[in-house]
Amino acid sequence: MKKSNRIILTAGLMLTGYLLFAEPAAVKAEEAAEPRIAEGVYIGGVDVGGMTEEEARDAMEEYLQELQDTVFTLKGADGSFDTTAEEMGVTLDAEEAAEEALAVAHSGSLINRYKASKDLENDAVVLDMKLEVDKQATARLLYDHRSTLNFEAVDNGLKRENGQFVFVPGATGTEVAIVDSVYRINDSLKDWDQGTAEIELVTQEVAPRGSREELEQITDVLGSFSTNFSTSGAGRSQNVKNGCAKINGSIVYPGEEFSVYTAVSPFTQENGYELAGSYLNGTTVESFGGGICQVSTTLYNAAIRAELEISMRFNHSMIVNYVNPSEDAAIAGTYKDFRFVNPYDVPIYIEGYCSGGVITFNIYGQETRPKNRKVSFESETISTTDPETEYRLSAEQPAGYYHVDQSAHQGIKA
Repeated sequence: MKKSNRIILTAGLMLTGYLLFAEPAAVKAEEAAEPRIAEGVYIGGVDVGGMTEEEARDAMEEYLQELQDTVFTLKGADGSFDTTAEEMGVTLDAEEAAEEALAVAHSGSLINRYKASKDLENDAVVLDMKLEVDKQATARLLYDHRSTLNFEAVDNGLKRENGQFVFVPGATGTEVAIVDSVYRINDSLKDWDQGTAEIELVTQEVAPRGSREELEQITDVLGSFSTNFSTSGAGRSQNVKNGCAKINGSIVYPGEEFSVYTAVSPFTQENGYELAGSYLNGTTVESFGGGICQVSTTLYNAAIRAELEISMRFNHSMIVNYVNPSEDAAIAGTYKDFRFVNPYDVPIYIEGYCSGGVITFNIYGQETRPKNRKVSFESETISTTDPETEYRLSAEQPAGYYHVDQSAHQGIKA
């Protein structure tokens, strides 16, 4: 019996040895040539079966080039926008993906290699394509389209009625969480099946600023100023009233900067402006929004009396007639703006109104300055420069023709 047992055991060993080494012998013969990826292996949606590692890399690079024009729809809280893979800076690691593909059924223990080969006979192996977005470029895209994606919160506010402040409740908004959304886009690419390219972004609620308790601290006039525009034409008068109305009711929180240009622009007919005279390069021209500088100038004088922190202010190229020299604040394009910062611990409220050809701005807050403190400003002219007369010949007019193109303006340093 013992001899018989040995024979059976020996036979069993020989049989097992045959089963284990039959397949690897074929694999070894195959590997004598250049290694090729096993049939049935995919990288994402790209079939790389039978390719060499280099061919697989080339296939992936070709796929990436074709992918660049693919349009993705990014959906936010209140809207969506389309962008391309190229705009999001989509890349892939072709080298690592090709290495992983070649390793299927060609690496690991003999048993694992044999098992992987058998599995491929029944089903494909799909590997991660390793697509990634440029995180900074994608975050910038989301930020640039925030007005399209977000349902903006409406801050709690105030309005003046019969000389008193009335609290105006705001509304909660929903905005895209940019960092989390970038990672969601990146993760979506890993599972992308080349079908729909619509991605839901991560959103978060945004509470309105300004609690009732915080806004109720606004009680005192910190600074006030008025200028007269009663001699202005209809277009200029409309522009002064329109600009004033766009600033009226603004609340500036502690440490926040207020920009007049942002508040009153764009200077278009659709935004309520008319054609009127304005300064440009030392001459007067007709433009939409002419007269808006009287709005910024009036607010500037109220702001310095409220002792706000002036962060940007420019004078005009020529003297204006509604304030003394050096008391003006010009607005021109995006390069001349009037801006100030609220330096106080309490929000400030800007009241603006026009009545009888006079524009007035009052700045309200919480008075913390000593009661006997008085602030005054004086315009001092340092020097003047008389203008020269410039004559220009015209080939289109007869001899002796004389015409004044522009009246002279005295130069003032104040």
